Amino acid sequence: MEWDGSSRASGRWRRSSSGGPPAVVRSGGSSIGWLGADVLCAIFALLDHFDVARCAAVCKSWHSIISTSSLLRDLFMKRAPNVFGTTDLSVPSGSSLNTYLEELAMEQHRLALLHGNARVHQWNGHSVRVSHCRMRRGLILTGVGDKVVGLIGSQICIWRRHSGKTSILQPKEGTFARSLSMCYSDPEAVVGCEDGRCRVFDMYGGNCSRIIRMHAGPVTCLCLTDEQLIIGGSSFGSITVADLSSGERVAVLKSTISPIGISSLCFNMHSYLVFAGSTAGYSHCWDLRTLRPLWESRISSNVIYAVHHLSRDTSTLATGGIDGVLRVLNQQTGEVLSSYVTAEDDTVALSSDGEGIKKYRVRAIPNDVRIDSIPKSRRSSITCLAVGMKKIVTTHNERYIRLWGYNEKIKL
Repeated sequence: MEWDGSSRASGRWRRSSSGGPPAVVRSGGSSIGWLGADVLCAIFALLDHFDVARCAAVCKSWHSIISTSSLLRDLFMKRAPNVFGTTDLSVPSGSSLNTYLEELAMEQHRLALLHGNARVHQWNGHSVRVSHCRMRRGLILTGVGDKVVGLIGSQICIWRRHSGKTSILQPKEGTFARSLSMCYSDPEAVVGCEDGRCRVFDMYGGNCSRIIRMHAGPVTCLCLTDEQLIIGGSSFGSITVADLSSGERVAVLKSTISPIGISSLCFNMHSYLVFAGSTAGYSHCWDLRTLRPLWESRISSNVIYAVHHLSRDTSTLATGGIDGVLRVLNQQTGEVLSSYVTAEDDTVALSSDGEGIKKYRVRAIPNDVRIDSIPKSRRSSITCLAVGMKKIVTTHNERYIRLWGYNEKIKL
């Protein structure tokens, strides 16, 4: 059928003579812009709140209508009225659309990690132990750190994603110790070395511009802040904060637990909290503004190899280590909120496709369960992890990569 528009305000549908799908016949330069704000809001109210958010990006007029109305807030209250009574999500009536959407997304992410139904997709990524992973805009990057060091020695390789070209940074002979960790902020890469120093390189010129003394022992992990501060952990158990531009050491963060070695680090730029995992199975948190520890919680009897969180999330922290349990912690208190292992033996997958991807169910385990009572086949050691929206990527000693996907039980 076709729309036979005799005027801008009215018309009728008629069947297409070809019998094909309905077609719209526009007359007189008709435009959706003729629909008023009330009519558009009535149409948008029929959509899911995330679809409404996508509509806000279509054009300026739609964005203005959606952002100045209470449509998104009303949709959320209508579809999940019980959530406001059980969570800390609170959106003031005067908040901006972007702020509201961000809080809504973070709350949905938190609910999914704590109460969601999870599935694991597993595939082989490398021929040897996988030790590094990152996730950005739906893309997963994994690497084999030990193999790179063994092949290249004291060189650093930079792969350019779009062109595929490789650049090798090779410092002058005798000026470079074995590298143990690396982070970067374009255009500089910072490398932590076993001699306790950090080397700062120009990623484009390949020159070592600065050498910063961080620790008396090896620099085992690194991260950078937006304020151009380097945060480096040591196998001796301390964390040093230094200025990237001047090389001056700003502060030292210490644990009350001894002896430990810092094995992993991450920094939350929205709350200014520094999180760390240690060789003694502790997870730690310091406030970078006061340089004081907020909490220290022993979550495992073995090494914590990885700590990470979603970039704008200030509520949950994911951790993984040698015991193979994926844990979600409260960023403010260190309390273990949930713990996960696969629910099936690794030799029996739910399904497997032709590309070698296996699927497994996930089981939540209580915090007081004896970890050694769970078969190792269901809790393979986690060497690294990266957190995305309602998903976590983990890498393992057994050469495979896992994607843990969470679907929240409470439909927002």
